[in-house]
Amino acid sequence: MRSMLAATLMFAAATAANAQMTTPQIPGTKPKTVQTVPIQPPAMQTPSATADAMAKAERLALQSDLAWVGQYNGAITGDVSERMVNAIKEYQKAKGGKPTGVLNPQERAALAETARKKQDSVGWKIVTEPTSGARLGIPSKLVPQQTSDANGSKWTSPTGTVQVLLSRRKEANPTAAKLAELEKGPSGRKVDYTVVKPDFFVLSGLQGLKKFYVRGTFKGDEVRTMTILYDQATENTVEPVVIAMSSAFNPFPPGPQAGPPPRKTVEYGTGLVVSDDGAIVADRLVTDSCLAITIAGHGSADRLAEDKEHGLALLHIYGARGLKPLSLAGGAAKTSVDIVGIADPQSQGGAGGVSIVKAALAPVPSSDSVLSSPPAVGFSGAPAIDGDGKFAGIALLKPAMVAGPAISVPASQAVMVSADAVRDFLKANGVAANGTSTDAKSAVVRVICVRK
Repeated sequence: MRSMLAATLMFAAATAANAQMTTPQIPGTKPKTVQTVPIQPPAMQTPSATADAMAKAERLALQSDLAWVGQYNGAITGDVSERMVNAIKEYQKAKGGKPTGVLNPQERAALAETARKKQDSVGWKIVTEPTSGARLGIPSKLVPQQTSDANGSKWTSPTGTVQVLLSRRKEANPTAAKLAELEKGPSGRKVDYTVVKPDFFVLSGLQGLKKFYVRGTFKGDEVRTMTILYDQATENTVEPVVIAMSSAFNPFPPGPQAGPPPRKTVEYGTGLVVSDDGAIVADRLVTDSCLAITIAGHGSADRLAEDKEHGLALLHIYGARGLKPLSLAGGAAKTSVDIVGIADPQSQGGAGGVSIVKAALAPVPSSDSVLSSPPAVGFSGAPAIDGDGKFAGIALLKPAMVAGPAISVPASQAVMVSADAVRDFLKANGVAANGTSTDAKSAVVRVICVRK
């Protein structure tokens, strides 16, 4: 920044010096001095201005991801703030990069992947509390045990080191200030942080040997409060989750909620035929919890195996003829790929045509590659083909999971599972991928999942 400022000052000095110019003298005349307009250097866009130009859903996802990696501890609202910009800079410095306050595509992809792994590691999911209808983000792997009664629900770890409580009760003429004072009452509770707003309050501190966090609000005479208790030894694991839980907490949900959208009764994806005896690779999520799986034009399919780490599923159809499995000989995609898939029938008037879309690759070290821009719904499970026409991997659409206010965010990320990971998955399940065709259009099929 200092060198940039010096360069700007030098430019300004040079333009000031040249602001007055003497025109060439014609013999027998007096020289004329002509005033010129100084040339101004172009204005530089600030990190805040760059963030302002992003869609709100992108800012929400960015703040959520920064919170998950432990760099952002503010409310996840999608609003641009100095705290958000500073969190980006701290993340960049932690990764050994230049703290510009603006993430390049590779940095953003790496951040999203790290946050997703953090979410997966704690089993993060959005749930509806059964007695009140309140919506909460719950780290299900940390607190797998749940009990409920008329007053709310409690989630706990097996040893009680982490506890989450959703309580509901009636209060006459409640106010946030009054409720906050009541929450300070439990014996041994030492409050070191308090926020009281007209419609909610937040307290945190120590309760005995545990740390606690309380967020509560009211509607009419009903009070709903979320309390998180955790041993100090678990602080590094739990505190990023606490921030996400606070922002995800929706005590009186009016409509669509934060988190992944509900699973569809009928869901469409793309499958890749990999052997002439009917083996098909598909998206694990698309084929999850299905009453029936159908391959358009071929009939029913069985789901034989899944790869939770990479999001793949192995399907099999029996008695099919004329299959043209794709050769899985690996390519060497570096910057972009062609995604060959079958869009959702709603987007093509009920038809099932195969189409090709281009996507750029943003590699993440030791992980799948992020695809930009994500292909349309229905493409999840489609093969990715490199510039030489060779198999590069499988494209999967990832549902957005944002800890934030009551909003619904469409799927905003897609990844490419590498060709090596696909081959390893098939080998582990005894599938001999014997395809020789390089025609990806002939090797893809529509996968239809029917749920309850």
